[in-house]
Amino acid sequence: MATAAFALKKENGKRQRANGAYLALVVLAALYFGRPEDVIPGIGLIPMAKIAGGLALLGLLLSLMSGKKRKFAPETKYVIALFVWCAVTIPFAFWRAGALNVVMTRLSKGVIVAVLVALVVQEMWQLKRLIWVQAAAVAAMTVVSVALHHQKGGRLVGALGGVFENPNDLAINIALNWPICVGFFFMARGPKKLIWGAVSLIMLVGVEMTYSRSGFLAIVVAAVMVLWEFGVRGKRPLLFLVVGILGLGILVASPGGYAARIASIVVKNQGDPRGEGSREQRKQLLIDSIKTAFQHPVFGIGAGNFEATNGTWHVAHNTYTEIAAEAGFPAFILFMLMFYRAFHNIRMVRNSPAYETDPIIRGLTGGLWVSVAAFMVGALFASTEYSMYPYFLIGYTTALYQIAVVNRKTPELKEGVLRRNLSWADRGREAVELVGSRA
Repeated sequence: MATAAFALKKENGKRQRANGAYLALVVLAALYFGRPEDVIPGIGLIPMAKIAGGLALLGLLLSLMSGKKRKFAPETKYVIALFVWCAVTIPFAFWRAGALNVVMTRLSKGVIVAVLVALVVQEMWQLKRLIWVQAAAVAAMTVVSVALHHQKGGRLVGALGGVFENPNDLAINIALNWPICVGFFFMARGPKKLIWGAVSLIMLVGVEMTYSRSGFLAIVVAAVMVLWEFGVRGKRPLLFLVVGILGLGILVASPGGYAARIASIVVKNQGDPRGEGSREQRKQLLIDSIKTAFQHPVFGIGAGNFEATNGTWHVAHNTYTEIAAEAGFPAFILFMLMFYRAFHNIRMVRNSPAYETDPIIRGLTGGLWVSVAAFMVGALFASTEYSMYPYFLIGYTTALYQIAVVNRKTPELKEGVLRRNLSWADRGREAVELVGSRA
């Protein structure tokens, strides 16, 4: 009896630590995506970045203390390997102190997030709530920014500046999170559907008000993929008509000079010398980052060092070329492998019986597929390798795969997944064996 009571107490303790780790993860997501320090006056004096880092570390420790032994997914191993490799490159960095700071205070948070989501999120309601926190936080930030309408050079910026004081950063952030909000729109019912529909529309307006060319390209790619995912795959032909009408309305109501700004992506705009200068500067930064990557192919020049060495103190505005320049091609390969596995996870979930029977799984799978694809495109115009956002995405796909495919309790579901994953050769052997047994 005493042994049973002790075992029950021990199990309860593990469960409480696991719940504590999940709570820390949710609060971390709310702080990172909601950024209250950029919206609430005076709260910027509180070191939110350090609090977020502390919460990430606390959540990881609680998860490890929960006693549950789990194998790391391949993408999680790639994330850890990326961190280790970037740490290895520090002694070879142009500015070692700067590289050490970036790896240990910025990249480390992303790595902890990817590991934490994979370890802690074990139920579908946990994953849905965590993604909901992200979507709701970004949507609320966008609505507040559009309502306050603070501008910088005639372009919309974040509510109170901060990390989104740059209109391009604000636009990319909105564009990358927009598909998730659309996914919640299709999963919602009643008044909630109206709310998600309204905020999704406001987010499109927000991207337009930033006059961001990179944001425009990212949102167009996201919109096309949303049509494919929820219109074609979801068998909603009416969605094409609705999107066409809304898109035409947004373009007609676009602010003055917006069309010329977007057209400058492919043709020079002599009427906007400042925008043309920005375009040429980004082109030169891209060329410089590619040159740097090939000049330092193994160890790079050190994490966060590109802006310190190019003479302009500007980032490359391209995640892929910047990570290759700063940490070498090994880091670039690991980064790409992470996202290859993310798409693999989503594809496996699509092939599972749970995808056919569970509308929540279908909604989250569609939203994450579009978000990951939109990120891959958006990363061509923004330096995001040290932010937490891509690592949240990696963690989400890992958790979704584990919940929808690996952890399904029903034997029939597991057998169905295994059957779908059999190679044609294996299926042929099974057929031969079946014919032989019947003979």
